[in-house]
Amino acid sequence: MSAERMDTRPLAARMRPETLDEFVGQAQLLAPGRPLRRMIEADAVPSMIFWGPPGVGKTTLANIIAHRTNANFVNFSAVTGSVKDIRAVMQEAEAGSLLHSRTIVFVDEIHRFNKAQQDAFLPFVEKGAITLIGATTENPSFEVNGALLSRMRVFVLKALDAGDLRALLVRALTDERGFGGQGVEMEDGTLDAIAAFANGDARSALSTLEMAVLNGVLTKTGVRVTRETLEDCLSRKSLLYDKKGEEHYNLISALHKSMRNSDPDAAVYWLARMLEGGEDPLYIARRLVRFASEDVGLADPRALEMAVAAYQACHFLGMPECSVHLTQIAVYLSAAPKSNSLYVAYETAAKDAREALAEPVPMQLRNAVTPLMKDLGYNKGYVYAHDTEEKLSSMTCLPDFLEGKIYYRPTEEGLEGRVKARVEEIRRWKQAHRK
Repeated sequence: MSAERMDTRPLAARMRPETLDEFVGQAQLLAPGRPLRRMIEADAVPSMIFWGPPGVGKTTLANIIAHRTNANFVNFSAVTGSVKDIRAVMQEAEAGSLLHSRTIVFVDEIHRFNKAQQDAFLPFVEKGAITLIGATTENPSFEVNGALLSRMRVFVLKALDAGDLRALLVRALTDERGFGGQGVEMEDGTLDAIAAFANGDARSALSTLEMAVLNGVLTKTGVRVTRETLEDCLSRKSLLYDKKGEEHYNLISALHKSMRNSDPDAAVYWLARMLEGGEDPLYIARRLVRFASEDVGLADPRALEMAVAAYQACHFLGMPECSVHLTQIAVYLSAAPKSNSLYVAYETAAKDAREALAEPVPMQLRNAVTPLMKDLGYNKGYVYAHDTEEKLSSMTCLPDFLEGKIYYRPTEEGLEGRVKARVEEIRRWKQAHRK
């Protein structure tokens, strides 16, 4: 290719898929026969939102639709577009619809629109003057007006797995749009390292590959990229912190066990190790929500409330601001009284449930919603506890073969001591009245 015609765009832009067959990942939506693929191929896409993390193909899908559709395709910026701009586009689209001309409007980062901007789309989507396609990294339930969201289908795009990313990198090395024919040689393991570092983001993977190739060692036949070259191009700590590898699980295990061992100092250290290494704060927040019930439970019921609040704070603020919220809940959970009685109760019950999945529900617990069901004995023997003086009933609620089985064994830690006293009182009353 001559210097005049050389494509100087970034590798990620040059390698952007132009057809569905080139698109990598999202098989749940785009495999042959899947609903979204059928809609695109039939040029019959509805108003919809692509929701997913960065670099998974949201904008690429919109571009593929633009190339395939017979409709007018309008790219609209959620960052710079005003209500006035929106209305101008909408009026033009409405005029076109009177002449049986379709208009598809694509809005990247639709979550950046405020309520007034989103409301400007609503009447035109409602009467079919436009087909609106939005892309967002944020949960549309929180970021898109309910009235607009109810008129759009939401398609969830997932982070690409390491196999998808590796296939993408190999294509970039062999395709003429990328480094095909340029004699690029990658040292063993470098492609896997790039795929791990990208953490599901195709754009990040291709940008990293481009940086590594441009900084590679020149050879007689082209360029050689070594592990050292790659590490020089990236933050070493980020490369070592593989978010899907062994170190990822070692660190979350260290955090979990430090909190379980009531060691707030160690918990804060392992939390910092994860965040400074590039871990997703929402992943950590989800693990803390789990810990609040698995290891604290009813010994301190507020732990779950606080963990959920910390997750929401992370969602609202992101890094680095949310680091203090995660520190707060990590310290709180470390200092909280501990009980794993809920975890043990479920695991024990789950074992019995798996062995008796076909066990019928006792008749007294079934609703008799038809005369036939009542004749068959549904609801017979049921006692409405609110109608009794004690607000209790001696009625058996477990299947006969599990009668008397105890799953929940409360501890006396923290507030669970009160729960234990109440549960034991109830069990004694039931036993006495069944006799």
